[in-house]
Amino acid sequence: MTTRNESLFERARERIPAGVNSPVRAFRAVGGTPPFFERASGAWLLDADGKRYVDYVGSWGPMVLGHTHPQVVEAVQAAAAMALSFGAPTESEIELAEAICRLVPSVEMVRLVSSGTEATMSAIRLARGHTGRSLIVKFEGCYHGHADSLLVKAGSGALTFGHPSSAGVPPETAAHTLVLDFNDIAQVETLFKEKGHQIACVIVEPVAGNMNLVLPKAGFLESLRENCSRHGAVLIFDEVMTGFRVALGGAQARYGIKPDLTTLGKVIGGGLPVGAFGGKRDIMEKIAPLGPVYQAGTLSGNPVAVAAGLATLKLVEEKDFQSKIEKTTRSLVDGLIEEARKAKTVFCAQSIGSMFGLYFRAAPPTSFAEVMQCDKDRFNRFFHAMLERGVYLAPSAYEAGFVSAAHGPTEIDATLAAAREAFKA
Repeated sequence: MTTRNESLFERARERIPAGVNSPVRAFRAVGGTPPFFERASGAWLLDADGKRYVDYVGSWGPMVLGHTHPQVVEAVQAAAAMALSFGAPTESEIELAEAICRLVPSVEMVRLVSSGTEATMSAIRLARGHTGRSLIVKFEGCYHGHADSLLVKAGSGALTFGHPSSAGVPPETAAHTLVLDFNDIAQVETLFKEKGHQIACVIVEPVAGNMNLVLPKAGFLESLRENCSRHGAVLIFDEVMTGFRVALGGAQARYGIKPDLTTLGKVIGGGLPVGAFGGKRDIMEKIAPLGPVYQAGTLSGNPVAVAAGLATLKLVEEKDFQSKIEKTTRSLVDGLIEEARKAKTVFCAQSIGSMFGLYFRAAPPTSFAEVMQCDKDRFNRFFHAMLERGVYLAPSAYEAGFVSAAHGPTEIDATLAAAREAFKA
């Protein structure tokens, strides 16, 4: 018998490429049919077939409070009753900008946009305009959105010019992007000695979350700050994922390192489309109309999205919020490690803040190459076994997971009970 999820997926594929509006939703990495969700509340999702799931995707990070938090919903409803969009200045934009500048250590000025991709693309353009240089440096396994210059992977060697990892990206565009290994300080030092005077910026996820969760080694972020400062390059922390997740002020607050520019998204929109980039005043004043670097957006600072973001940040700022959610995340990770040990399964896990990573290997990875050593087939079996038992994980072995403030003992216990059986799959 065909389920409603299967019928919807078949219908979607007629009009939407692969039936989804973002590639990972298609379940191609794990196989099978994706559930089509209809409702969400707290830590739970309900699909088109009426099945409930404990959610560890959280709309890929924004739902740090849990789904449909009453105060966020109320703020959105009030804003929508006033207007859906102005395309003109509003006081709420100022309030969100002030909140970001107050909470994120390095941000003196900020501009709102509508997505993380838009934020990183704009930050890189700004870095190039500020320095008058062309080369950018990124790290293999770090994802910064789908702008052309960022869809690049390493060539024949880690220090060679990159080449496109997506059709439609001209080689001459990719040639301005250099790709290094995450956590490799020696590569950073060597590259800056050779090409430091040509490098406009280094962009990095300070805690990588798009090749599963990979933590920075001691000294790695410090080496980026030191080399960028010495050679006049702009250091960009992509905190679209880590912002307000690994600490109230993001990874830069947790590790005590100030980048020159920061990109944000996800949590600052409370589940609605908002992004931002900000940093040092002298750099940000190069943005039009003050300066020569052009950036614009019709829906930037949308009042409904900003209302959701403001309501979310107000709650995230509350005393003990971060410590409580981090403790819950740690209990999940510790429990999964113990269940795997009992099942005699090669498995490890780790967390930081409310982000976590699951790996079917003996020790947590520290680079993209080590992530690729994880047992992908074993993860796929685990994923489907958990899904059958009502636990929704990211449908890929290469994505971080997220816990919300709505997760509690009931959800953690249900997850560990499912894992007890899933590790046997």
